[in-house]
Amino acid sequence: MKTSHRTLGAAVAVLALAALTACGSGDKPAADGGAVTLSFLVDNTEITVAQAKAVADAFQKANPTIKVETETRPPGGEGDNIVKTRLSTGDMSDVFWYNSGSLLQALNPAQTMVDLTGDPVLKDVQKSFLPVVTQGGKVYGVPVGTAAGGGILYNRKVYADLGLQVPKSWADFMANNEKIKAAGITPVISTFKDTWTSQLFVLGDYFNVQAAAPTFAQDYTANKVKFATTPSATAGFQHLADVNAKGYLNKGFGSATLDEGLKMLIAGKGAQYATLSFVLPPLLADNPQIKTDIGFFGIPGDDPAKNGATIWEPAAVYASKTTEHLDAVKKFLAFVASPAGTEAITSAVAPAGPYRIEGAKLPEDALQIAKDLQAYIDADATAPALEFLSPVKGPALEQITVAVGSGLTPAADGAKQYDQDVEKQAKQLGLAGW
Repeated sequence: MKTSHRTLGAAVAVLALAALTACGSGDKPAADGGAVTLSFLVDNTEITVAQAKAVADAFQKANPTIKVETETRPPGGEGDNIVKTRLSTGDMSDVFWYNSGSLLQALNPAQTMVDLTGDPVLKDVQKSFLPVVTQGGKVYGVPVGTAAGGGILYNRKVYADLGLQVPKSWADFMANNEKIKAAGITPVISTFKDTWTSQLFVLGDYFNVQAAAPTFAQDYTANKVKFATTPSATAGFQHLADVNAKGYLNKGFGSATLDEGLKMLIAGKGAQYATLSFVLPPLLADNPQIKTDIGFFGIPGDDPAKNGATIWEPAAVYASKTTEHLDAVKKFLAFVASPAGTEAITSAVAPAGPYRIEGAKLPEDALQIAKDLQAYIDADATAPALEFLSPVKGPALEQITVAVGSGLTPAADGAKQYDQDVEKQAKQLGLAGW
């Protein structure tokens, strides 16, 4: 992951579609009221392209006088630079697909995007999503696609065979691990060869951090709090250390890969795996049992009464300030952010998580992990991962969490090291207080 939001999004589905023709405003309507053409810049990954085409086609069917032409741009840093350049030069498409969360800040939305605050296009958007498309108190985007969970994937057959319940507290989780170990099954799968996977006990624990310290994201961005001096934030590092110290990890975890870890989980040789839920759907074709056998739960905290899950929010669709077809653009955004829009996407790509749209329904045969995530959202028991709320993220976290999870670095030292790691980035961003 080099866990920037972009990189995680890239792992989930990777947002990129090669910025080809410069199109800023689309076709102007004919004098006789003919069709309007909107340009839609999206990323060129297979899943994103399929989702974008599905929603555009369904919108056009419902609005025959508005045509949507899709363009593509490359992923990752190259795609980020294309988006920034086209926005800054006034050459952006009418609407575009981009990350939600802290990366939005770098796009200078107040100068480059249409302010949607209080607009009817947001009427179906779940309120808990809005902070990740908000800058300076203004809302700029609508969600597209589904959320992903950062927490524990677990083998439901192993749980059923051993009579285990989904844990609501860390103590319950550790008690389950003891029973799983006694049954001769690996309790907690770790795959440190793919170093990004080592971070989930920390990153996926943010729901519990926010529950204990509601202003942590803002205070962290302002350099008013630290991981090492905030007990709820240090807890993620301690969890990493705990599962290692108790002997709950698989043999050879230091050289194990994500692929090997998932195979262990699906086969029931390992019971639980702290990772992101988006890793499962690509294996579905060859392992159809994933649909029902693998579930999801959020990393439990100390208080069972405050049980919830950390989610990686979906991307968003934004409107460029340079569009000459604002009415048509808002019709398109309203469709994307409606149950009809989500149904169009579901028809093209099986959802791996819940939509962030009121009234959107998962299909009856949805993956169990998607249903489990939906239950957390329905209960209003989620928080976005910290990287969606703060631009402060250090590049060395995965190396630090490998060392803590391997028993080489004490948890408290790991938290201190991460506090030091983020300082350089925060200063580069010119954040106040650093």
